[in-house]
Amino acid sequence: MSQTRLVFERLRAAIVEGRLLPSSKLNIAALAEELAVSAGAVREGLAMLEAEALVVSEPARGFRVSPVSALDLRNLVEARIQVEQLCLAKAIRHGDLAWEGRIVSALHRLTRIAEREAGQPRHLNREWAANHGEFHHALVSGCPNEWLLKMHQMLYQQSERYRYLTAPLAATGRDVQAEHQAIVDAVLGRDIPTAQALIARHLDHTAQLLLDSPDLNQARETQAGVAG
Repeated sequence: MSQTRLVFERLRAAIVEGRLLPSSKLNIAALAEELAVSAGAVREGLAMLEAEALVVSEPARGFRVSPVSALDLRNLVEARIQVEQLCLAKAIRHGDLAWEGRIVSALHRLTRIAEREAGQPRHLNREWAANHGEFHHALVSGCPNEWLLKMHQMLYQQSERYRYLTAPLAATGRDVQAEHQAIVDAVLGRDIPTAQALIARHLDHTAQLLLDSPDLNQARETQAGVAG
């Protein structure tokens, strides 16, 4: 792995998982020392993260982790719903048996993993999060438009950042497995309108949980303190 790629991968994970807080300053020299890479590799890695909207740069102020807000989350979910619906429709039209197999396999793995860490209901299980991403990617992987798939991946990653930051309580009375199964049933049944309606409801429900989470306000307050 190149130094630049290492910087990109490590910082992206730290930002998405909330270990680097929103609006926190990213010191190039400190990061270079911490990651044992050159300052140039850090700059290149930060530029790659900026292209994914995980980092922002300001003249004379350097790089910071991208901020969060309720408005940004609403806009993000609106965009994600539209892109995921479009990808899903194209995948249903063009997906083959291998695509169907990826979906069934991804759902099977996801149902075997707990969403929360054992004994810590407010901590997202990283293994579940990784498999949840694979499940949503499998759903749209039959889409032949690579640009749409790239947009889907970027929006999904931004959504995961909010999920980690807010960590809503697991006891919401929501049956996520049933939602996933209903989406899969519609997709494998090649029912585009139903699949699109279910994915929109699924994503909107998740967004509302995040918006209602007291942790979003806490993240914003922490962000204001970091920025100040």
